[in-house]
Amino acid sequence: MTPRVLLIGMMGAGKSTVGVALSARLGWPYLDSDLEIIRHTGMTVPEIFAERGEASFRAEEARVLAEATTSDGPVVVSVAGGAVLAPDNRHRIAAGGLVVWLRAEVTTLARRVGTGTGRPLLGADPAAALARLYTERRDLYAQLADVVIDVDGQRVEDIADAIVAALAERGVRADA
Repeated sequence: MTPRVLLIGMMGAGKSTVGVALSARLGWPYLDSDLEIIRHTGMTVPEIFAERGEASFRAEEARVLAEATTSDGPVVVSVAGGAVLAPDNRHRIAAGGLVVWLRAEVTTLARRVGTGTGRPLLGADPAAALARLYTERRDLYAQLADVVIDVDGQRVEDIADAIVAALAERGVRADA
């Protein structure tokens, strides 16, 4: 099986930040789902939501995930937070590699996303929206996760170290 790390979790959990650091640490390519969607469509996430609707965004999300989980070489993937909502995506995630849930308290998420600019699902009250979304998604994250890392107050380097250790426990080396 091709070694891959799939980072799952809520917006604001640090998937992109940890993904970049982990990619550098492992020497593997990095793929950020949202950035791939922007690159492919030429539109920002808010533009897609406004002009094409959430269903169009979810279709792009699924396309990016399918490509990432069938790559020939090792890769670190920051999976879009809502990708876990679709059963086909959950199957791809579960079969795609080491699944790491970056779990954070809602207060941490709210602090990190601030006003929610660029995040269409958050609306006028990001903290309330995050609490609702977390309630809807947490069981799905828990079901998919091979590893759960509580990121509140943790350094990015320490989170990356924990993921590298989890890979090593499964016999995957950084130079795979």
